[in-house]
Amino acid sequence: MKELSSSEIRQMYLDFFKSKGHTIMPSASLVPVDDPTLLWINSGVATMKNYFNGSVVPKNPRMTSSQKSIRTNDIENVGRTARHHTLFEMLGNFSVGDYFKDEAIAWAWELLTSPDWFGWDPDKLYMTVYPKDDAAKQRWLEVGVAADHIVEAEDNFWDIGEGPSGPDSEIFYDRGQSFNNLAEDDPENYPGGENERYLEVWNIVFSQFNHEPDGSYKPLPRKNIDTGMGLERVVSVFQNAKTNFETDLFLPMIHATEDFSDNKKYNADAKDDVSFKVIADHARAITFAIGDGALPSNEGRGYVIRRLIRRAVVNGQKLGIDGAFLYKLVPVVGEAMKAYYPEVLKNSDYIAKVVKSEEDRFNETLSDGLSLLNELIAETKQAGQSEIDGAEAFKLYDTYGFPVELTREYAADEGIKVDEAGFEAEMKKQRDRARQARNSDNSMGVQTDLLIGVKSPSEYVGYTQLEVEKATISDILADGALVQSTEGEYAQVIFDKTPFYAEMGGQVADKGNVLDAKGNVIASVEDVQHAPNGQNLHTLKLHQAIKVGDQVTLKVDAHFHSKVEKNHTATHLLDQALRNVFGEHTQQAGSLVEPNYLRFDFTHFGQVTDDDLAKVEAIVNEKIFEELPVTTTVTDQATGKKMGAIALFSDKYGDQVRVVSIGDFSIEFCGGTHVKNTNELGLFKITSETGIGAGTRRIEAVTAGDAFAYLNDHDQILTTAAASLKSQKVAEVPTKIQQLQEQIKVLNTKAESLEAKLAGQQAGAIFDNVQTVNGKQLITGVVQVSSMDQLRQLADTWRQKSLSDVLVLGAEVGEKANLIVAASDDAIKAGVKAGDLIKAISPKINGGGGGRPNLAQAGGKNPAGLQAAMDEAAKWLSNLD
Repeated sequence: MKELSSSEIRQMYLDFFKSKGHTIMPSASLVPVDDPTLLWINSGVATMKNYFNGSVVPKNPRMTSSQKSIRTNDIENVGRTARHHTLFEMLGNFSVGDYFKDEAIAWAWELLTSPDWFGWDPDKLYMTVYPKDDAAKQRWLEVGVAADHIVEAEDNFWDIGEGPSGPDSEIFYDRGQSFNNLAEDDPENYPGGENERYLEVWNIVFSQFNHEPDGSYKPLPRKNIDTGMGLERVVSVFQNAKTNFETDLFLPMIHATEDFSDNKKYNADAKDDVSFKVIADHARAITFAIGDGALPSNEGRGYVIRRLIRRAVVNGQKLGIDGAFLYKLVPVVGEAMKAYYPEVLKNSDYIAKVVKSEEDRFNETLSDGLSLLNELIAETKQAGQSEIDGAEAFKLYDTYGFPVELTREYAADEGIKVDEAGFEAEMKKQRDRARQARNSDNSMGVQTDLLIGVKSPSEYVGYTQLEVEKATISDILADGALVQSTEGEYAQVIFDKTPFYAEMGGQVADKGNVLDAKGNVIASVEDVQHAPNGQNLHTLKLHQAIKVGDQVTLKVDAHFHSKVEKNHTATHLLDQALRNVFGEHTQQAGSLVEPNYLRFDFTHFGQVTDDDLAKVEAIVNEKIFEELPVTTTVTDQATGKKMGAIALFSDKYGDQVRVVSIGDFSIEFCGGTHVKNTNELGLFKITSETGIGAGTRRIEAVTAGDAFAYLNDHDQILTTAAASLKSQKVAEVPTKIQQLQEQIKVLNTKAESLEAKLAGQQAGAIFDNVQTVNGKQLITGVVQVSSMDQLRQLADTWRQKSLSDVLVLGAEVGEKANLIVAASDDAIKAGVKAGDLIKAISPKINGGGGGRPNLAQAGGKNPAGLQAAMDEAAKWLSNLD
């Protein structure tokens, strides 16, 4: 076996398929772009949907990639098995309607067995095939696979429901008898069974059918190849590792964790090895995910990151690691992966900052979680029960990151168990939810071939002219079919030459008109998109019939176009200004360029202050006033990158790219239209800034006339405010407002003092009214206070003076009813819990609530029921055993 590093193996795979005419595609961001069906990019083919469904025709139908991917549906298995991971790399080669089984199988065999490439022993390789796929079986025999190394398997058919499907062929590597974990006669002891000896390393899908809505299978018009080879598995073979974790992809993180731990050393056969593996795996996943713009939060992919960090921290504690440590693994991950992912190491300081912040927050939460667990244990024992409720144990696991084994250990110390069945029932519900989500992730849509065959040339000339005479209609799509002519209301049309910009990169499409030779408007252009082969596809609202071959004049709405250009150039200035103020980690996360405003989304960890926005706005306006030239250079990608051009991770660029430079301030890859000088923008004004998701902020802004109108409107508002405040000058408005606020503060203080005195007087009367119910002293009363805070203050006074066993107070605040219940320590020992009592009486006010055994509160919509709630409290206490 060759001695190769993971980097060398990855590059060898890519180089092999490059030698077979494949284009090497870069590893896309883990955060899907314009794909709501996916939480994460979870496979190589997930980045190629548009090619396989026919909405975009690739420049080269042969592609190969090493795609970083995340899957978290089996997160609890990470570290417990040899090959479960959250982050992994999928090597793949793809054919979109080009080669098929013959080439795919022959090349797979060549890569795996040729001494020039992997050089594996052919006797170690086994192939599974779909029983009805005679062509695949025959091809494996032809390339040299022994007949007894080909296994038929009924489940070798890739099918996701409606859409492309077909048989597949899996390739297994025989790791030898030393890896055999089953008896020789075990039914799973074969290539393709559940065992450790035969390791699946590659899957080749022959996508040749369309699964129709009626359940039938029809041949696809274009047969495709989609393969997946897990890099981590292949590396474990080359490096003769017992599991994927004993390879150079994970050992650097494991060894670093050893240094952080309480003298613990990694041993693949020891109990602690699970924690080492979990930490190494999760450190890789969170580093790459945050590097691609995702951030910890309470939902979506942000929740995944938060959960991974918390699982790693808890496992760190098992190894005796106190305090934040995971952030220290970020540069270790970056160093281990720098050969193919240099951006991770480059951004490691920022990523580590995010991780440490989350670790520090969780270490505080962990203490809270332990408190809740101790409280749960106490309540369980007090109730005379022998086990913790499974749903409560799952809540600790899901909310606070507590593995159930940790809960089990703490509970065992107190002589109680955990309801394992109840916990597993809640876990199953979560798995079912995840499975349903996965089933909705359609990796490839149904092929649409209508426009794929349309290859009529179409030249876009809108960078230099906004009107084209004698443009010829080359193709018409109407009523779902390609036609020679149409008299309908709408049609999609391709012209041989067009000045209309097709929507792309956030810039909206041009609008305008189609004119005949006499200058009459025969159609209006309402939208322009790109056809699969790249032509501009115009959506027309027709005023008269058109036919293929007609020559027309195309005229762009120049005013509309000019306003869009201004706002697009402003987004470039804004993008660079944000980097200047917040740092290079800031990335564009989306944009919309309309004629009347621009919207710009960007990644940023933390809040954006008014001072920050003022700095950004000042920089953009400074560059406008400097009258910087805006120039465009058409070149190749490599040259553009050498020029320093910023490329969006999510965008795909062709061989020739446009590099837009704004003086020496900004330089980006961009296919959009721009002004010739920044002075055309006139003015730039930010109108709003908000958070739209975990780590993603949104700025909206206006330029030129729209900026003037915005400022003028606000000037009118200030003038009106000055008049209301009886200020002679607008500049005096802030001072006047401050004076009013101070006056209000003084009045509020007086009001609160009077309310407190009134509440005290009421309390004196109510606290004197003590009744005895079922051997317990009870005080109840409806009081006049202005807030729940004042009710709590009365409860504090009651507790300090030890006036009774139980206190129940109610108040009408606004149009709502508030209740508070307090219980003394003696009452709690006697079985009175404030939380139980509040639940019993809150229905009287049409509300609900809860709390701790010593204090609970509730709110409701029926103040008229407050006295009934008091009566119900006495009744509940009288019935208490």
